[in-house]
Amino acid sequence: MPTCCTPGHGDATPLALSPTPRPRSGVATGAAGRLVDLPGGRFLMGTEDPDASPADGEGPVREVAVGPFRISTTTVTNARFAAFADATGHLTEAERFGFSFVFGGFLPDEVAALSPAVAAVPWWRAVPGASWRHPEGAGSSVTTRQDHPVVHVSWNDAQAYCAWSGTRLPTEAEWEYAARGGLEQRRYPWGDELSPGGRHMCNIWRGEFPTLNTAEDGYEGTAPAAAFGPNGFGLHNTVGNVWEWCADPFAPGAGRVMRGGSYLCHDSYCNRYRVAARSSNTPDSSTGNIGFRVAADSIPGAASEETRRS
Repeated sequence: MPTCCTPGHGDATPLALSPTPRPRSGVATGAAGRLVDLPGGRFLMGTEDPDASPADGEGPVREVAVGPFRISTTTVTNARFAAFADATGHLTEAERFGFSFVFGGFLPDEVAALSPAVAAVPWWRAVPGASWRHPEGAGSSVTTRQDHPVVHVSWNDAQAYCAWSGTRLPTEAEWEYAARGGLEQRRYPWGDELSPGGRHMCNIWRGEFPTLNTAEDGYEGTAPAAAFGPNGFGLHNTVGNVWEWCADPFAPGAGRVMRGGSYLCHDSYCNRYRVAARSSNTPDSSTGNIGFRVAADSIPGAASEETRRS
């Protein structure tokens, strides 16, 4: 069952899968991007916000302990994912299925006509040829979006990238601890007000969903991975922009956790751009608003190579 936020590959009939090449050994220098070392500790995870859906399992608020770990300051970009794909020959599941899901408002009429709508969420279209290299299908490109988050990547694709780069996906607890940036029980990484003093702090839908996006925050689709100011731990865009895969299952037999919301979130139908919000999708699914950031175990007494360079 798709959420209002992202459909899954089970909501469309895939083409026959092509075999995926075996990744070659070796990790490119700096493949993980800049990682920051976080001390961990105990924090209050979850929320009892009245806007939260009980089905999402955000509550109750509970004290959770996380150990020291490292996490990337941004989501993985198109440029970094290209380095991985070029080095390994990896074909994403969207490329192997032959399609991925794209917000219909981004599509030219001729592409939309060939792209079936998802019944439960008709603003989503199953677009032939859509993939991380071609985010809106044939004719589109990431050439001008090298510093934007890679999208149309499944949880399985993210795992493959992590194996190549010597990293891992963050656990859900690590993700929320890092996303909060040291602020306890705030709605957003910067506090409780969405737009303090009228300032836009993240990339979400502005206007009337799904018919009018004013793009008042500067972006209609994805923003650069380092857009907007960082939180207290130095992380960018932990809410809005793109959903981020986490390592954990959402619930037994219910897909994998995604956190942070995306540029399509709007409080009229999906206010999951709150820092405690959560959603899920099947591990083989991909859309134009799902990406990921990486994490790693801490090395006692040593900073990561990427952190030392910063």
